[in-house]
Amino acid sequence: MTELTIERLGHHGDGIAAGPVFVPLTLPGEVVSGDLDGTRLTNVRIERPSDDRVKPPCRHFKSCGGCQLQHASDAFLADWKVDVVRHALTAQGLDAPMRPIQTSPPQSRRRAVLSARRTKKGAMVGFHQRASDVICEIPDCQLLHPDLMAALPVAKALAIIGASRKGELSINATLTQHGLDIAVTGGKPLDGAFLSQLAQETERLRLARLTWDGEVIAARLPATHSFGKATVTPPPGAFLQATDQGEAALLSAVIDAIGNTGKRGIDLFAGCGTFTLPLAERFEMHGVEYERAMLEALDKGWRGTQGLKKTTTEARDLFRNPLIAEDLHYDFAVIDPPRAGAEAQVRELAQSKIPTIAFVSCNPVTFARDAATLTTAGYTLDWVQVVDQFRWSSHIELAARFSAA
Repeated sequence: MTELTIERLGHHGDGIAAGPVFVPLTLPGEVVSGDLDGTRLTNVRIERPSDDRVKPPCRHFKSCGGCQLQHASDAFLADWKVDVVRHALTAQGLDAPMRPIQTSPPQSRRRAVLSARRTKKGAMVGFHQRASDVICEIPDCQLLHPDLMAALPVAKALAIIGASRKGELSINATLTQHGLDIAVTGGKPLDGAFLSQLAQETERLRLARLTWDGEVIAARLPATHSFGKATVTPPPGAFLQATDQGEAALLSAVIDAIGNTGKRGIDLFAGCGTFTLPLAERFEMHGVEYERAMLEALDKGWRGTQGLKKTTTEARDLFRNPLIAEDLHYDFAVIDPPRAGAEAQVRELAQSKIPTIAFVSCNPVTFARDAATLTTAGYTLDWVQVVDQFRWSSHIELAARFSAA
């Protein structure tokens, strides 16, 4: 039996003791004991708990891998997430004012990827257990929006008719204005009889839309979302912010960063128009995105909404083919890259001297790297707004404002 003191939390939410030794479900300052297995402690016992340790609000927490940090107080998590961003900036020699964190409430997730497996008696649906391919059922999940919980019996019904005994379905479930939008991958091949059965299930389960391995089976109702005044129907499985509250917090930060100056803006990694379309209520916009289907949804949303400024779109791989500085003649830029950041595009932004950049990120480390590129070129990092819409997880999002000298 080994006894250790937890020194800090890692970026994935595990406690870390000297060594380093990784100890899941622990907090800084706690004294723990267990069996040392390489760099991990197993069969962990909490000998002296932290004052920040709380009773997990969800009864599934001990087995479910959907959340990593329900054993920590809200105040601790808020401070920890802000500190993760601050330390990432410090590693790049940067500092910035940190605005108060915006955290989404429990039961607010409007999209989730569920796992489903057919069994002898029916099917199992939920999230995987920690570090396992075993499915943990989650009938009392405290993470998902109550309306999204309806996806659990839907997923079970689809697994019973569409999963093999050996395979597992991945079910992307999203709340829309007209019900559940379900996109399934890993199911059995489509044929005439099965296609008809799925169409009947779409009607019986009252889904807005059902997609099976990339093919839209049926769309009973428009799978729409509102981005500002615009109504958009994203393609199946398209990226959306995880919660309404998180999206509102990020949009508010972007609008605040831009202010009231200028007439034309560009949105890089625009997706379906989360930021482009609300900004088009005040500015002419140009949205750039690799996925054409998402751009088509953005464009249709713009064309179907009265009172928006001129909005154009461009399909482009900004990793391999970034817009060069000479073509970035805009009053401001919004950039919301994936976790890898946008190293090549940010180098061009840094040379463009666009007056204002609103930067949205889901990875503090790559954000700090890209922020260093901008500040080295003369930009000022004015402030950072941390947004926690993946409650009880180690995932962190943020928005920030850069201004040209």
